[in-house]
Amino acid sequence: MRSALLDAGPLVALFAIDDKHHTRFDDLIATLAADGLRLLTTWPCIVEAAYLLDAPQRFEMLDWIELGGAQVYPFEPNHLADIVGWMRQYTEAGKREMDFADASLYWLSIETGITDIMTVDVADFSRYRLPDGSAFTLL
Repeated sequence: MRSALLDAGPLVALFAIDDKHHTRFDDLIATLAADGLRLLTTWPCIVEAAYLLDAPQRFEMLDWIELGGAQVYPFEPNHLADIVGWMRQYTEAGKREMDFADASLYWLSIETGITDIMTVDVADFSRYRLPDGSAFTLL
């Protein structure tokens, strides 16, 4: 079974059929699911996607999460020191920043060892390096 992290952008794309990435992620999940697929995400990614989706799509996404479409990994307050540290490390003044959802997936990757990620944030996740120097594999 293949495991992959799921960012907010693909969550939006899966439920907003007019999203330019909808077909890409819908097809990718269908293809990967044929051999078994476990999607993992965090609450910050779900909150971000819920904010970006319209009400009917938002409810569909939340129902899908409830039914096990993706496993949601919570973190504890004591993890925030690391998460904020990574956000500071990857924030460039006036340019790019690591947002809270991205940092939560960075944390999840370290916790689980999973480096495959479904994201539309190619520029950001291409520059992030895990503590061992490895990169994310963008799906």
